Amino acid sequence: MYKKIETEIGGRTMSFETGKLAKQTSGSVVVSSGDTMVLVTAVAEKKSKNMGFLPLTIEYQERMYAAGRIPGSYFRREIGRPSEKEVLTCRLIDRPLRPLFPKGYMSETQVIITVFSADQEIDPDVLAMNGASTALAISDIPWNGPIAAARVAYIDGKYVLNPTRSQLEKSVMNLVVAGTESAVVMVEGRTGELSEDEVLEAIFFAHEGIQPLIQMQNTLREEVGKPKREVVPPEIDEDLKTKVEEVAASGMAEVADIADKMERADRYDLLKQEVLEQLDEELYETEGDVFDLLSAYKKSFMRGRIVNEGKRLDGRSFDEVRPIACEVGVLPRAHGSALFTRGETQAMVIGTLGSERDEQHLEGLGGDVYRRFMLHYNFPPFCVGEVRFMRGPSRRDIGHGTLARRGLEGVLPAPEDFPYTMRVVSEVLESNGSSSMATVCGASLALMDAGVPIKAPVSGVAMGLIKEDDKVVVLTDILGDEDHLGDMDFKVVGTREGISALQMDIKIDGVDREVMGTALAQAKDGRLHILGKMEEALGIPREDVSEHAPKYVTIKIHPDKIRDIIGPGGKIIREMTAEYDSKIDVEDDGTIKIFSKDNESAAALLAHIEEITAMPEVGKIYNGLVRTIKDFGAFVQILPGTDGMVHISELANHRVNKVTDILKEGDHVKVKVIEVDSRGRIRLSRKAALEEGEE
Repeated sequence: MYKKIETEIGGRTMSFETGKLAKQTSGSVVVSSGDTMVLVTAVAEKKSKNMGFLPLTIEYQERMYAAGRIPGSYFRREIGRPSEKEVLTCRLIDRPLRPLFPKGYMSETQVIITVFSADQEIDPDVLAMNGASTALAISDIPWNGPIAAARVAYIDGKYVLNPTRSQLEKSVMNLVVAGTESAVVMVEGRTGELSEDEVLEAIFFAHEGIQPLIQMQNTLREEVGKPKREVVPPEIDEDLKTKVEEVAASGMAEVADIADKMERADRYDLLKQEVLEQLDEELYETEGDVFDLLSAYKKSFMRGRIVNEGKRLDGRSFDEVRPIACEVGVLPRAHGSALFTRGETQAMVIGTLGSERDEQHLEGLGGDVYRRFMLHYNFPPFCVGEVRFMRGPSRRDIGHGTLARRGLEGVLPAPEDFPYTMRVVSEVLESNGSSSMATVCGASLALMDAGVPIKAPVSGVAMGLIKEDDKVVVLTDILGDEDHLGDMDFKVVGTREGISALQMDIKIDGVDREVMGTALAQAKDGRLHILGKMEEALGIPREDVSEHAPKYVTIKIHPDKIRDIIGPGGKIIREMTAEYDSKIDVEDDGTIKIFSKDNESAAALLAHIEEITAMPEVGKIYNGLVRTIKDFGAFVQILPGTDGMVHISELANHRVNKVTDILKEGDHVKVKVIEVDSRGRIRLSRKAALEEGEE
């Protein structure tokens, strides 16, 4: 049945339309706002596959035709790996949806979002998030939604709901918040060093603002929604469960008492075999049944110790950060490097400086973007003691790198103060909890080690949550196992002044204002503690860039001289680039930026350019080259591409009958510039140079 419904959010109408397009799906909806329109479809297999996890995939596709553009790729079509923007939007959508599928639902499910139309002001990502929730809500797919999402900006001290792209350019905040009717389920974005109270207010400003979207989805579901499929929760063999817990009790206590991650994992593997050996084979059908029950027992056992006994896996207090070690300048040839170690998490972070030509060019529906700061995160299998194929950066890798980049962008120097392009790469060498936050800390140190004049050091910390009935515990600097068994992963990045970026995911129905406020306050203490440890290694940026970094010099020439630098067909600038092993950027106003491998090359290239572009100065003596002889005088080249004329009367202090009595073509002669007329013609005098003692 066709149905269209509208609601207002952020001062603009958002419409939801179903029953017209993609009618063979489990659920489909077209979401529109302004000239931006997305189609969202949800399809699930009829048969359930017992894969041990929910096989949910989210695909967000931006089509260039949506913005009236033809793709710039060789094939002129959208092919290959999704763009960074598409990957990040997929993650934005997946994270609030996934926790709301019921236990026991394991049918393969796919949500596909296609951007059909995109204006330059309204980003499709928030529309896609709301459309994904709506498509699931009206489908027959079991799902405990709806959720809704909105973006928040902070402009001139006021919060703005679902700002346009133009408004975001004036905002210190770009925060996306998703929530249910009663709680917040996901937060991500940059926050521009705002305080904890200001960030908390923004989150719940958004939560209040999305309520009309949730009500609209409920109305649409009541009017056109399909009956939900029945989900049969997996049956638990209570007798086997009891037996497993009895057999494993003492061994599980030993596992939980081991602080070292790898030793704990080895002891748990041994416990699995011990439990199997002590159980009668008649009690279970497969080893997997036993291991699933043992895993569930491990989770409940460790959660119980944390909540009821105040015991974390490594013995720390709830608000304690693991031991930190920071080293800088560890790689001899890198422009900047840092080794950041926090407990059993370690990242080698490397900073590289380049010229404007090294900027990253991103093609998207909102237009071309040139990024002068890049942060790339790599998570190889060896960092967790595993073996697996390496197929390039995963969605998780891209997401973690983006979070770290957002956290650091606000402290970078302006292009006019520091014209370098900056690339930071984080190589995670060891991981047991929040390698993304180790990346933030290492990146801050690596940039300072490279001589980048950042405004302030930046650190990050990951917070966790354990909620059992009315008992709530917030954990600072969570371990990998605490992330796995906990209910929240809340990453907070910032300086001493405030929060610069954050990301929150949860596994329960949501968190309220009180819990989130506690987490932010505790995260601040952890962040400041980590900053103190970082400052012991390197508190301020180095005074100059690394000796191995390219050297930057800028000069200004007359715009008319640009052609002399470029040369016919670019010949001159190519020759200089090769000869001095440098990069030369020439702007239309005559600004020339030189990036050379060392100071010597930069100085030599600068001298060459000054020679080529020098303007003749009246009163200055030049060593010229006689180019042409005429009856009335000689034309002498005093600068590359610049000739002047010496009249026969200016050749000597005595009368000269013939020019060739004094000069011949190819001679070098000292001449003085005595006039440059309004047409740029240059009068030279050999006589005046002789009078000043020049020969």
